[in-house]
Amino acid sequence: MSKITDFQCTYDYTTGIGSIFKENTDLKFPEAYKEWEAMTQLAIAIKERDNAKFCELPFCHTLEAEALGGIINYGDENIGPRVKEYICTTAEELLRLPEIDFTKGRIAEVLKACRYLREKGEDIILYVSGPFTILNTLMDAIHIFKILKKNPEAMHRIFEKLQNEILRFIEEALKSGVNMISYGDSTGGLNILGPKLSEEVVERFTYPLCKRVEDILEDRAIMLLCPKTALALLGTEKAVWKDINIGKTVRYLDGCKRIIGKAKFTGQMCAKNRSLELKNGIIKAIDLL
Repeated sequence: MSKITDFQCTYDYTTGIGSIFKENTDLKFPEAYKEWEAMTQLAIAIKERDNAKFCELPFCHTLEAEALGGIINYGDENIGPRVKEYICTTAEELLRLPEIDFTKGRIAEVLKACRYLREKGEDIILYVSGPFTILNTLMDAIHIFKILKKNPEAMHRIFEKLQNEILRFIEEALKSGVNMISYGDSTGGLNILGPKLSEEVVERFTYPLCKRVEDILEDRAIMLLCPKTALALLGTEKAVWKDINIGKTVRYLDGCKRIIGKAKFTGQMCAKNRSLELKNGIIKAIDLL
Protein backbone atom coordinates (compact mmCIF):
# COMPACT_ATOMS: atom_id res chain seq x y z
CA MET A 1 0.00 0.00 0.00
CA SER A 2 1.29 3.46 -0.89
CA LYS A 3 2.15 5.84 1.93
CA ILE A 4 3.50 9.37 1.85
CA THR A 5 6.34 10.12 4.24
CA ASP A 6 7.37 13.62 5.26
CA PHE A 7 10.66 15.50 5.05
CA GLN A 8 11.62 17.76 7.94
CA CYS A 9 12.53 21.14 6.46
CA THR A 10 14.71 23.38 8.64
CA TYR A 11 15.72 26.10 6.20
CA ASP A 12 14.91 29.76 6.93
CA TYR A 13 14.77 31.49 3.55
CA THR A 14 15.45 35.00 4.85
CA THR A 15 18.53 34.14 6.94
CA GLY A 16 21.70 36.04 6.14
CA ILE A 17 20.65 38.88 3.83
CA GLY A 18 21.46 41.43 6.56
CA SER A 19 25.12 40.41 6.68
CA ILE A 20 25.41 40.85 2.91
CA PHE A 21 23.84 44.30 3.20
CA LYS A 22 26.45 45.37 5.77
CA GLU A 23 29.27 44.18 3.53
CA ASN A 24 27.82 45.74 0.37
CA THR A 25 26.72 49.23 1.32
CA ASP A 26 25.72 50.08 -2.25
CA LEU A 27 22.91 47.53 -2.07
CA LYS A 28 19.54 49.19 -1.51
CA PHE A 29 16.37 47.61 -0.18
CA PRO A 30 13.71 46.90 -1.21
CA GLU A 31 15.19 47.64 -4.66
CA ALA A 32 17.31 44.49 -4.44
CA TYR A 33 14.09 42.48 -4.36
CA LYS A 34 12.35 44.46 -7.11
CA GLU A 35 14.74 45.69 -9.82
CA TRP A 36 16.71 43.37 -12.10
CA GLU A 37 20.07 45.13 -11.85
CA ALA A 38 19.96 45.17 -8.05
CA MET A 39 18.74 41.55 -8.07
CA THR A 40 21.80 40.43 -10.01
CA GLN A 41 24.08 42.27 -7.60
CA LEU A 42 22.45 40.61 -4.59
CA ALA A 43 22.41 37.17 -6.26
CA ILE A 44 26.14 37.36 -6.98
CA ALA A 45 26.86 38.63 -3.45
CA ILE A 46 25.01 35.63 -1.95
CA LYS A 47 26.83 33.25 -4.28
CA GLU A 48 30.23 34.65 -3.30
CA ARG A 49 29.43 34.68 0.41
CA ASP A 50 28.33 31.05 0.35
CA ASN A 51 31.17 29.92 -1.93
CA ALA A 52 28.51 28.54 -4.24
CA LYS A 53 28.57 27.82 -7.96
CA PHE A 54 25.02 28.96 -8.65
CA CYS A 55 23.08 32.21 -8.46
CA GLU A 56 19.61 31.93 -6.93
CA LEU A 57 16.46 33.90 -7.78
CA PRO A 58 14.09 35.17 -6.52
CA PHE A 59 14.70 35.89 -2.83
CA CYS A 60 11.21 35.03 -1.56
CA HIS A 61 8.17 32.87 -2.30
CA THR A 62 5.71 35.68 -3.07
CA LEU A 63 6.62 36.32 -6.71
CA GLU A 64 3.91 34.36 -8.53
CA ALA A 65 1.15 35.49 -6.17
CA GLU A 66 2.13 39.13 -6.65
CA ALA A 67 2.08 38.66 -10.42
CA LEU A 68 -1.48 37.39 -10.06
CA GLY A 69 -2.48 40.53 -8.17
CA GLY A 70 -1.30 39.88 -4.62
CA ILE A 71 -0.32 42.79 -2.37
CA ILE A 72 3.21 42.45 -1.04
CA ASN A 73 5.23 44.11 1.70
CA TYR A 74 8.71 44.18 0.15
CA GLY A 75 10.54 44.33 3.48
CA ASP A 76 14.18 45.25 3.92
CA GLU A 77 17.58 43.63 4.41
CA ASN A 78 16.36 41.91 7.58
CA ILE A 79 12.96 40.61 6.49
CA GLY A 80 12.24 39.85 2.84
CA PRO A 81 9.02 40.18 0.83
CA ARG A 82 5.89 38.79 2.43
CA VAL A 83 2.13 39.16 2.16
CA LYS A 84 0.80 42.59 3.13
CA GLU A 85 -2.90 41.89 2.84
CA TYR A 86 -5.11 39.22 1.32
CA ILE A 87 -7.10 40.03 -1.80
CA CYS A 88 -9.44 37.01 -2.02
CA THR A 89 -11.92 35.27 0.26
CA THR A 90 -13.78 33.07 -2.25
CA ALA A 91 -13.04 30.60 -5.02
CA GLU A 92 -14.80 32.86 -7.49
CA GLU A 93 -12.45 35.74 -6.70
CA LEU A 94 -9.41 33.51 -7.20
CA LEU A 95 -10.71 32.25 -10.51
CA ARG A 96 -11.30 35.82 -11.74
CA LEU A 97 -7.66 36.81 -11.21
CA PRO A 98 -6.01 37.69 -14.55
CA GLU A 99 -3.28 35.66 -16.19
CA ILE A 100 0.27 36.62 -15.31
CA ASP A 101 1.77 39.23 -17.60
CA PHE A 102 5.46 38.32 -17.83
CA THR A 103 6.35 41.62 -19.48
CA LYS A 104 5.77 43.81 -16.41
CA GLY A 105 6.23 43.96 -12.68
CA ARG A 106 8.68 42.14 -10.46
CA ILE A 107 8.31 38.83 -12.29
CA ALA A 108 9.54 40.51 -15.49
CA GLU A 109 12.49 41.91 -13.55
CA VAL A 110 13.38 38.43 -12.27
CA LEU A 111 13.37 37.08 -15.82
CA LYS A 112 15.59 39.97 -16.95
CA ALA A 113 17.99 39.20 -14.11
CA CYS A 114 18.08 35.54 -15.12
CA ARG A 115 18.82 36.42 -18.72
CA TYR A 116 21.59 38.85 -17.76
CA LEU A 117 23.27 36.39 -15.38
CA ARG A 118 23.18 33.59 -17.96
CA GLU A 119 24.71 35.88 -20.55
CA LYS A 120 27.51 36.52 -18.04
CA GLY A 121 28.10 32.76 -17.77
CA GLU A 122 26.34 32.18 -14.45
CA ASP A 123 24.27 29.11 -13.67
CA ILE A 124 20.91 29.92 -12.09
CA ILE A 125 18.56 28.11 -9.77
CA LEU A 126 15.10 29.63 -10.14
CA TYR A 127 12.71 28.98 -7.26
CA VAL A 128 9.14 28.26 -8.34
CA SER A 129 6.33 28.03 -5.81
CA GLY A 130 3.56 25.44 -5.65
CA PRO A 131 -0.18 26.07 -5.32
CA PHE A 132 -0.54 26.39 -1.56
CA THR A 133 2.42 28.73 -1.25
CA ILE A 134 0.82 30.93 -3.91
CA LEU A 135 -2.65 30.71 -2.38
CA ASN A 136 -1.37 31.57 1.09
CA THR A 137 -0.24 34.94 -0.26
CA LEU A 138 -3.62 35.60 -1.89
CA MET A 139 -6.03 34.24 0.71
CA ASP A 140 -6.22 33.41 4.40
CA ALA A 141 -5.62 29.70 5.02
CA ILE A 142 -9.07 29.37 6.62
CA HIS A 143 -10.72 30.12 3.29
CA ILE A 144 -8.36 27.82 1.39
CA PHE A 145 -9.24 24.82 3.53
CA LYS A 146 -12.93 25.72 3.38
CA ILE A 147 -12.81 25.50 -0.42
CA LEU A 148 -10.78 22.27 -0.27
CA LYS A 149 -13.31 20.54 1.95
CA LYS A 150 -16.62 22.02 0.84
CA ASN A 151 -16.13 22.84 -2.84
CA PRO A 152 -13.76 20.31 -4.44
CA GLU A 153 -14.93 21.17 -7.96
CA ALA A 154 -13.96 24.82 -7.48
CA MET A 155 -10.64 23.71 -6.02
CA HIS A 156 -10.05 21.60 -9.10
CA ARG A 157 -10.54 24.68 -11.31
CA ILE A 158 -8.21 26.70 -9.07
CA PHE A 159 -5.59 23.97 -9.35
CA GLU A 160 -5.93 24.02 -13.15
CA LYS A 161 -5.51 27.79 -13.21
CA LEU A 162 -2.41 27.74 -11.01
CA GLN A 163 -0.93 24.78 -12.87
CA ASN A 164 -1.20 26.72 -16.13
CA GLU A 165 0.42 29.81 -14.60
CA ILE A 166 3.30 27.83 -13.10
CA LEU A 167 3.91 26.08 -16.40
CA ARG A 168 3.91 29.41 -18.25
CA PHE A 169 6.41 30.78 -15.75
CA ILE A 170 8.71 27.81 -16.28
CA GLU A 171 8.48 28.24 -20.04
CA GLU A 172 9.47 31.91 -19.71
CA ALA A 173 12.34 30.94 -17.42
CA LEU A 174 13.66 28.45 -19.96
CA LYS A 175 13.53 31.18 -22.62
CA SER A 176 15.63 33.32 -20.26
CA GLY A 177 18.31 30.64 -20.07
CA VAL A 178 17.46 29.10 -16.69
CA ASN A 179 18.73 25.51 -16.56
CA MET A 180 17.86 24.55 -12.98
CA ILE A 181 14.38 25.02 -11.54
CA SER A 182 13.68 24.35 -7.88
CA TYR A 183 10.03 23.54 -7.17
CA GLY A 184 8.53 23.38 -3.71
CA ASP A 185 5.31 23.89 -1.80
CA SER A 186 6.17 23.58 1.90
CA THR A 187 2.85 25.05 3.04
CA GLY A 188 1.13 22.20 1.21
CA GLY A 189 3.16 19.44 2.83
CA LEU A 190 2.01 16.28 4.58
CA ASN A 191 2.40 17.87 8.01
CA ILE A 192 -0.18 20.51 7.08
CA LEU A 193 -2.59 18.73 4.72
CA GLY A 194 -2.56 15.26 6.23
CA PRO A 195 -2.37 11.97 4.30
CA LYS A 196 -5.76 12.07 2.53
CA LEU A 197 -5.51 15.62 1.19
CA SER A 198 -1.85 15.12 0.32
CA GLU A 199 -2.76 12.19 -1.91
CA GLU A 200 -5.49 14.22 -3.58
CA VAL A 201 -3.08 17.09 -4.27
CA VAL A 202 -0.59 14.71 -5.89
CA GLU A 203 -3.35 13.25 -8.05
CA ARG A 204 -4.97 16.54 -9.02
CA PHE A 205 -2.00 18.89 -9.17
CA THR A 206 1.56 17.73 -8.57
CA TYR A 207 1.69 14.71 -10.86
CA PRO A 208 -0.13 16.39 -13.81
CA LEU A 209 2.11 19.44 -13.45
CA CYS A 210 5.29 17.36 -13.43
CA LYS A 211 4.16 15.40 -16.49
CA ARG A 212 3.66 18.68 -18.36
CA VAL A 213 7.00 20.02 -17.12
CA GLU A 214 8.68 16.82 -18.28
CA ASP A 215 7.60 17.61 -21.83
CA ILE A 216 9.01 21.15 -21.93
CA LEU A 217 12.33 20.63 -20.12
CA GLU A 218 13.70 18.59 -23.03
CA ASP A 219 17.48 18.11 -22.48
CA ARG A 220 18.24 21.71 -21.52
CA ALA A 221 17.13 21.90 -17.89
CA ILE A 222 16.31 19.92 -14.77
CA MET A 223 13.76 20.41 -11.99
CA LEU A 224 14.94 20.04 -8.40
CA LEU A 225 11.88 18.96 -6.44
CA CYS A 226 11.57 19.82 -2.78
CA PRO A 227 11.98 16.51 -0.91
CA LYS A 228 8.45 16.96 0.46
CA THR A 229 7.15 16.97 -3.11
CA ALA A 230 9.43 14.13 -4.18
CA LEU A 231 8.33 11.91 -1.29
CA ALA A 232 4.68 12.67 -2.05
CA LEU A 233 5.14 11.47 -5.65
CA LEU A 234 7.03 8.38 -4.52
CA GLY A 235 4.58 7.60 -1.73
CA THR A 236 1.61 7.67 -4.11
CA GLU A 237 3.49 5.46 -6.57
CA LYS A 238 3.59 8.16 -9.23
CA ALA A 239 7.39 8.03 -9.45
CA VAL A 240 10.44 5.93 -8.63
CA TRP A 241 14.07 6.66 -7.76
CA LYS A 242 16.70 6.10 -10.44
CA ASP A 243 20.36 5.99 -9.43
CA ILE A 244 22.81 7.75 -11.75
CA ASN A 245 26.52 7.21 -11.21
CA ILE A 246 28.44 10.44 -11.67
CA GLY A 247 31.74 8.67 -11.06
CA LYS A 248 33.18 10.87 -8.32
CA THR A 249 32.30 12.75 -5.15
CA VAL A 250 30.39 15.96 -5.94
CA ARG A 251 28.13 18.34 -4.16
CA TYR A 252 24.42 17.68 -4.63
CA LEU A 253 23.73 20.76 -6.76
CA ASP A 254 26.76 20.07 -8.95
CA GLY A 255 25.44 16.56 -9.42
CA CYS A 256 22.04 17.90 -10.44
CA LYS A 257 23.65 20.03 -13.14
CA ARG A 258 25.75 17.12 -14.37
CA ILE A 259 22.70 14.97 -15.09
CA ILE A 260 20.86 17.54 -17.21
CA GLY A 261 19.89 15.61 -20.31
CA LYS A 262 19.97 12.30 -18.42
CA ALA A 263 17.08 13.01 -16.06
CA LYS A 264 14.26 15.52 -15.69
CA PHE A 265 13.82 15.52 -11.90
CA THR A 266 15.78 15.12 -8.69
CA GLY A 267 14.56 15.47 -5.11
CA GLN A 268 16.64 13.66 -2.51
CA MET A 269 17.70 16.86 -0.75
CA CYS A 270 16.70 20.52 -0.39
CA ALA A 271 18.36 22.72 -2.99
CA LYS A 272 19.37 25.02 -0.15
CA ASN A 273 21.65 22.34 1.31
CA ARG A 274 24.64 23.55 -0.65
CA SER A 275 27.22 21.61 1.38
CA LEU A 276 25.74 18.13 0.89
CA GLU A 277 28.21 15.86 -0.87
CA LEU A 278 27.40 12.68 -2.75
CA LYS A 279 30.30 10.67 -1.36
CA ASN A 280 29.65 7.60 -3.49
CA GLY A 281 29.10 9.61 -6.66
CA ILE A 282 25.50 8.39 -6.93
CA ILE A 283 22.69 10.89 -7.41
CA LYS A 284 19.08 9.84 -7.15
CA ALA A 285 17.01 11.08 -10.06
CA ILE A 286 13.23 10.70 -10.18
CA ASP A 287 11.39 8.97 -13.01
CA LEU A 288 7.68 9.66 -13.32
CA LEU A 289 5.46 6.67 -13.97
